[in-house]
Amino acid sequence: MEINEIELLSVGVDVGTATSHLAFSKILLKRDELSESRRFLIQERKVIYEGEIITTPLLDNEKIDITTLTDFLKAEYKRAGIDPADIQTGAVVVTGETAKKGNARQIAEALSKDAGKFVAATAGPNFESVIAARGSGATNRSKEHNTTIMSCDIGGGTSNIAISKNGEVISTGCISVGAVLLGINEEGKIWRIDEPAQKVMNHIGLRYGIGDQISKEDVDRIATNFAEALIEVMTGPARSSLAKQLMVTDDLDFTNNIDEYSFSGGVAELIYGRNGNYNDIGHILADKIKSQTCKLASPVIEPVNKIRATVIGAGAYSLSISGSSGFMDEKLTFPIKNVPVMRVDVEKSKLSLEHVISQINNSFQRFDLNEGEETVALYFKDPVIASYPKLELFAKSIEAALPVSIEKKIPIILIFEKDIACSVGNVMRRETGLKTNLLSLDELILEEGDWIDIGEPLVSGQVFPVTVKSLIFN
Repeated sequence: MEINEIELLSVGVDVGTATSHLAFSKILLKRDELSESRRFLIQERKVIYEGEIITTPLLDNEKIDITTLTDFLKAEYKRAGIDPADIQTGAVVVTGETAKKGNARQIAEALSKDAGKFVAATAGPNFESVIAARGSGATNRSKEHNTTIMSCDIGGGTSNIAISKNGEVISTGCISVGAVLLGINEEGKIWRIDEPAQKVMNHIGLRYGIGDQISKEDVDRIATNFAEALIEVMTGPARSSLAKQLMVTDDLDFTNNIDEYSFSGGVAELIYGRNGNYNDIGHILADKIKSQTCKLASPVIEPVNKIRATVIGAGAYSLSISGSSGFMDEKLTFPIKNVPVMRVDVEKSKLSLEHVISQINNSFQRFDLNEGEETVALYFKDPVIASYPKLELFAKSIEAALPVSIEKKIPIILIFEKDIACSVGNVMRRETGLKTNLLSLDELILEEGDWIDIGEPLVSGQVFPVTVKSLIFN
């Protein structure tokens, strides 16, 4: 009997600069009766448990306390009444300043091994901006309302900004503005000064150290400068010396007019009216940012999710089958697991060597990766007309864009929405120096932020089972 519905139990964990938390969800998948492959699609996501929010434990300024975090995770499972063995999918993402800690990758790996089938990732500033935009609901809202929305997720250490247009994140940026960059206890004594806070103090001529008493007036001055720098970057580009010092990424692309703005993250809870004091400057920073929003050219709306925007609701497993025109190097070994999908926005009307290289570079930048660091899947929707000269130009452009990967013999994985994988693969083998380590698949519908496992090929090496581990957002 054919199974047409699947219910998955999923879990997601966000380990951020200031806080760490998780959520459990049930995800309903149903067969798509209209698709040729009858793939499963996500129909419903229901949050069944939202965990406690704890301060991210650190051993020191350089390392995360993995033991405490793991114990917290186990305790959350018990509180939710869920056996780790029952988890079918999930995601853990280490974000913000915590992603820079010396053992950040180890924490992602430790949590993923300890708590079921996770997609585990350390999110750099651009990718965190993508996660927050989708998790807050801003990207989906831009699709539903056919608008362009700038979302800003203000956490403990960074503010991650994204521009979403018609359901796609088209530009990202990040600035070091956050609640716990300056820690102040109830007595007004400083217990934490991060480098960005030191930059602000230097900029305005203040000299404070750990343990010093700080006046309310000086805290206000520091928070005001943070807020002004953030709004400057959001209205861009960064002009002042302070904003430029605090920028973590390049400026945003302001080609498109912004229709709406939204804020998420812990500080956003305070911006939209929640009370709280967490021995940092979060509540003061929220007030200063709120007073600066008059400088924004469009209205500020409240998103669906704020502090939980980057708590990924886990990875939904759905088995997809590639089209029948795949191309592979027989020396590749399968399965190929945990490959991040990177969307590449090549337009066939603009096809050129420079255009393809530029768009591939943009994709690596969004993921905070350098070309040749690891195996990735480059995902193209409709990049090239199926004529030999155009395919040859496209093939040579791919070769030129991936020199380090080719030299290091890292598998080159190209995935297309359209039915052109075999043509691209054959032309690449004939016309470029890429003779091995090439896999080209088509007729797959993926999302940036998916991870995929590619199984052993079927049907004489042309059809591939692909497990898509999507990051699920409200």
